[in-house]
Amino acid sequence: MISFKIDNGLKGNPKIPGDKSISHRSIIIPSISNGICEVKNYLESEDVINTLETFISMGVKIIKNDKKLIIEGKGLNSLKKPNKDIYLGNSGTSARLLTGLLCSQKFDSILTGDSSLSSRPMSRIAEPLKKMEANIVTNNGKMPLIIKGCNLVNAEIDIKIPSAQIKSGVILAALNTEGITKIIEHNISRDHTEIMLEAFQADIKITREDKKKIIAINGKKELQSKNIDVPSDLSSSAFFIVASLINKNSHLKLKNININPTRNGILIALEKMGANILYSNQRTINNEKICDIEVYTSDLKGCDLHADVANLMIDEYPILSIAASFANSPSVFRGLGELKVKESDRLKLININLLNCGVDCKIIDDDLHIFPSKKFEIKNNTIKTDFDHRIAMAFAVMGSKIGPLNIKESNSINTSFPSFVNEFNTIGGKIS
Repeated sequence: MISFKIDNGLKGNPKIPGDKSISHRSIIIPSISNGICEVKNYLESEDVINTLETFISMGVKIIKNDKKLIIEGKGLNSLKKPNKDIYLGNSGTSARLLTGLLCSQKFDSILTGDSSLSSRPMSRIAEPLKKMEANIVTNNGKMPLIIKGCNLVNAEIDIKIPSAQIKSGVILAALNTEGITKIIEHNISRDHTEIMLEAFQADIKITREDKKKIIAINGKKELQSKNIDVPSDLSSSAFFIVASLINKNSHLKLKNININPTRNGILIALEKMGANILYSNQRTINNEKICDIEVYTSDLKGCDLHADVANLMIDEYPILSIAASFANSPSVFRGLGELKVKESDRLKLININLLNCGVDCKIIDDDLHIFPSKKFEIKNNTIKTDFDHRIAMAFAVMGSKIGPLNIKESNSINTSFPSFVNEFNTIGGKIS
């Protein structure tokens, strides 16, 4: 894929797909609930399709009907043993959530993934589940995972890594475990699982103590389905927001965007940098905060972001780094260690690719320092992505300012935003 420089700005109303995190949960939770659930606006990407096919393989009746899903759930213990290994492609969310769900079932299962997913750390979900006496065998801490279904015991689990995937995996295990499991979360992470389970009448109580969040789940209570309208994805919209900010004469309006406060760090950071962003039609749907967002070309300034902000936006640092490259002063993004264990080592790739695009930057410990320049002397216009969708899309946006950039393995974008190129070109972009 090649991203070319544009001259006349970006204008229009790009359609942002359904939220990826919520789409996964909109398949998983109704599949173990009682009743029929209609899911609107779910994300039809490779990652979510792998989750969908997994539950079909475990006997859940799921019908696609006019871009909606109809899921017929039959309870916590209704899943059946699949007739082959479960392949999850590139989806870390699927892998970690399903590890928690499947370890309390009555059958054994094996989870596999592509080469990228198979290189990511899975001990971080296996170890807390073993405190509940889960029987999980990893491949030196990675996939494939062999999960022996068994009766778990409730426990008190401390989660110190800021990860909604780990927390959610433990919550799903606790749903099918006798008694009360307590999960103590020491850092903010996305709370989509808790929000949806409360709506599905789980016996879940949330309290806060100092800076800690305590989640208590009384297991074995059957869930009751309700319909889900998936909001549009803030992480996906971030590419369009930044593209509009950095390109002259741009004005975009994005509708139905999820602005859940556990993941809105990208908006906080961009506003700190002086972004001209307007919010309207704010409302709540299925307990998620939604609004429309208007974005105009802006004169950005650099900023210094504390490590705590990473808990609210770890996925958005690739595109935020592009915004920082066109600011009028330097930026420092601190505490980005988690970027090293995403779909790729994103911290390294951001640094390498920015340097090749002529941006002065450096990594000190886990902090990224960016020193923007008015002139961009491209050293190498080939963008290395290591099959990471967010790196590919971020540098497609970079190409709209300094291109052409040749973005390798751009088909990785299909894992989260299959219509990205079409939507970007519809508003005035030039990607081939």
